[in-house]
Amino acid sequence: MQLTAAPAGPIRPTASARLDQRPDVRAEITGGLLGHWQQVNRKASIPLGIGQLEQAGNYDNLRLAAGNCVDAVHRGPVYMDSDIYKMLESAGFQLETGADDELIDFVRAAAELIIAAQADDGYLNSYYQVRAPEKRYAELTNSHELYTAGHLLQAAVALARAGHDQLMQPALRLADHLVEVFLDQRCPHLDGHPEVETALVELYRQTGKADYLELARRLIEDRGRGLAGRHTVGSAYFQDALPIREMPILTGHAVRAMYLEAGIVDVAVETDDRSLLDASVRRWQDMVASKTVITGGNGARMLKEAFGEGYELPSDQSYNETCAAVAAIHWSWRLLLATGEARYADLIERTLYNVFGASVSADGTEFFKGNPLQRRHDHEQVIGDPRYRGGWFWSACCPPNVTRLMASLQHYLATSTDDSLTVQQYAAARLSADVAGDPVTLRLESDLPWDGRVMITVDAAGGREWTLRLRQPSWSPTVRLLINQEPQVVEPDGSGYLSLRRSWQRGDSIELILDLRPRLIRAHPMIDAVRGCLAIERGPLVYCFEQADQEPGVDSERLRISPDAPITVLPVEELPGIGRTVRLQLPAEELIGLPADGLPYFADPVRVRTRPVTATALPYFQWSNRDRLPMRVWLPAG
Repeated sequence: MQLTAAPAGPIRPTASARLDQRPDVRAEITGGLLGHWQQVNRKASIPLGIGQLEQAGNYDNLRLAAGNCVDAVHRGPVYMDSDIYKMLESAGFQLETGADDELIDFVRAAAELIIAAQADDGYLNSYYQVRAPEKRYAELTNSHELYTAGHLLQAAVALARAGHDQLMQPALRLADHLVEVFLDQRCPHLDGHPEVETALVELYRQTGKADYLELARRLIEDRGRGLAGRHTVGSAYFQDALPIREMPILTGHAVRAMYLEAGIVDVAVETDDRSLLDASVRRWQDMVASKTVITGGNGARMLKEAFGEGYELPSDQSYNETCAAVAAIHWSWRLLLATGEARYADLIERTLYNVFGASVSADGTEFFKGNPLQRRHDHEQVIGDPRYRGGWFWSACCPPNVTRLMASLQHYLATSTDDSLTVQQYAAARLSADVAGDPVTLRLESDLPWDGRVMITVDAAGGREWTLRLRQPSWSPTVRLLINQEPQVVEPDGSGYLSLRRSWQRGDSIELILDLRPRLIRAHPMIDAVRGCLAIERGPLVYCFEQADQEPGVDSERLRISPDAPITVLPVEELPGIGRTVRLQLPAEELIGLPADGLPYFADPVRVRTRPVTATALPYFQWSNRDRLPMRVWLPAG
């Protein structure tokens, strides 16, 4: 099969896809925080992940499947192969930036193992090939066979778009096998873990083979018919309790649910199915309104890694899995392309800078699976899984999810139409696209999230009239705008953007000054867990109170703050173990002399003594890089 030429990027809709915006902007992150993250990812996280594939047994599992490792035993969970595929996808995105001998060697060696392990009919899953070949597709409720296959397809596409097609042959063989089993032969089962749906759509976009899109559509349409099997917590856990168009809210496992939604939007825009898209939008709205914590995290329950009930958003026990943050960004990005509404870019920004940013340590070598909003002093003694960062895990789904999203961040910065270019995220970057029939290049200078000034310079333009659209972030109620140093009065349009239409010339400059004043935030009254509490935000960042930043002798677990407390922004600084940051300070009270004996319940109000202190807050994404002491995002209001 001939592969169609396609620009780089994780999502490349066909020309006929029904979209408001297209991801046809070539982007390079050139500095700033996101640039720093990408450097750490390439220098530390990606090499760590590649090294772990040998140490954890991922490679040996493929060798076993190929018959080349007879003395070993299969190690790890049923989806162990997916770690390899996600690291390969990470390499694909990284190789877009240029040749890299180490990554090319990794891709070549991994591809050889994959090709050797693949069965004659195209099937590929080392766990079942080695441990239970007679149970192929017989345990789909928890086997992750299609989930794992989906990650191989995505890796093959990412590498092919970067000019490396070693994985495309095994990916096409596997995809054709899935078409034969699940489309032609109508295997009456669904994988309990969605993911293959969006991968099949992307393979269709890359190759033009309609069977892949049709299989993705069929897998989505069959949800709600009990085909994902039985589970002790019910079919809603697998998003299989109601047909997709009738499902009012997200239920069950958070990552599975949002991977499925990404696939739903992909199918909807490629088949022009408005009812599918509308259903996904309704669920996104409910998720944001009642199932998302302040950092953008999702999954209220550690048990089963699941969404909770509406407004069930505890600080200490919320799971907020790292993989869920990745899935939420994937879903919101697709909805942004489909609708052109800024609210999706707003949530991507919140999720990226907070829960996703916190998921990896400052040096790129350790990862969170869950991202709580509070850690008490006795956390480790009480919780069997204390959720400190670790270098790798038995179920290592999160670290390679971090590396693949981090390596592809440039693809989430901007979108375009025939006569417009929209800046969705502000970062130091270079953007280029064909707009109004001419090549356009923009240079962005930004030090967000530390500074609110964004400079945009037109480095190339054809002189025709076109529209430059700039998102006004929801956290910036006011903006100042200058074009060629002249102040402008521009009101945001109905979708949340400032639209600047003119005949742009090479050398034109746009200065956007965003409002970074810190603000105290209150929770919705229905969120029982943090009722009567306050949190702090500045720009896109949520802040937290770590014990390490408080004055000697001050207990961060006993702080409370006033709704009227003035907040002082400290200068940009370099903190050991953390790096560049901006901390905030505000007057607070420390509760002292609290009752310590007997039941912690009282008929009369407790007489509370306090002492005035100064509380110091750090960006949430930088927490847990210095110690394992307490942290909290929400403080009681006093």
